[in-house]
Amino acid sequence: MTRKHISGFSNPTVKYLRSLREKKLRKRAGQFLVEGLRLLEDARVSGYVPRTLVMAEGRDPHPLIEGLEREIEASGGEIITTTPDILSKITGKSNAQSVVGVFDEFDTSLEKLDRSAAKIWLVAQDLRDPGNLGTMLRTGDAVGAGGLILIDDCADPFSAEAVRASMGAVFTQGLARARWDEFIPWLRGGAGQLVAASLRDAVPYRGAAYQSPCFILVGNESQGLPETYEMECDLRVTMPMKGRADSLNAAIAGAVLAYEVLETFDPAAQN
Repeated sequence: MTRKHISGFSNPTVKYLRSLREKKLRKRAGQFLVEGLRLLEDARVSGYVPRTLVMAEGRDPHPLIEGLEREIEASGGEIITTTPDILSKITGKSNAQSVVGVFDEFDTSLEKLDRSAAKIWLVAQDLRDPGNLGTMLRTGDAVGAGGLILIDDCADPFSAEAVRASMGAVFTQGLARARWDEFIPWLRGGAGQLVAASLRDAVPYRGAAYQSPCFILVGNESQGLPETYEMECDLRVTMPMKGRADSLNAAIAGAVLAYEVLETFDPAAQN
């Protein structure tokens, strides 16, 4: 393990850490930032230790930070102390929390997912809002899903906004990225029912014939799913809209469906 102190804004390490806020540079580096002790502790409990821990000097001592330091020391990582102003520069937030971790991005290939590991999986197609993406990860964690599969041009799951919105679920959920023409052959290569909310030949979502493992497909926030994608689904369901709105937020629709599927597979979950 190495320890160092940074006091200058022009330090190359500061520039590198700042670059991780940008998708292109983050992808090139294969690393991402996680801000805040709560998320770092969620990561540690899930078996993930940051490569680098950046802490503001003068922070209050905390046993969780001390525990992180010990694990980073054991794994040969790096601990950096710096000023609160520099930490704000790194995160781009004027009220940055006192600790930031740098993690390696995960393997997001479809092949590393074990579909038999869970009865429920979430799938998002062309989901552009990182907050919605993070919410879907959080929903997956809540219902015991195996993970989230991102189809086509989704938001970056390793952006600060998505990681924050996931409330730590980015570390508990399997995560994969693929194009539609890669996903469908993978799905049809084993057990799996593809389900989506739709108005095309749909049945009521309550009490529908869900089968395990169930892959719940959610589309783009404004455009929904392409018709060809919907027609590929094994089951299309509809949810009642009693007011003037003609649809639900994409992440909320996914959550409603996920809990209905959960109740089908585990009736005790409603209690």
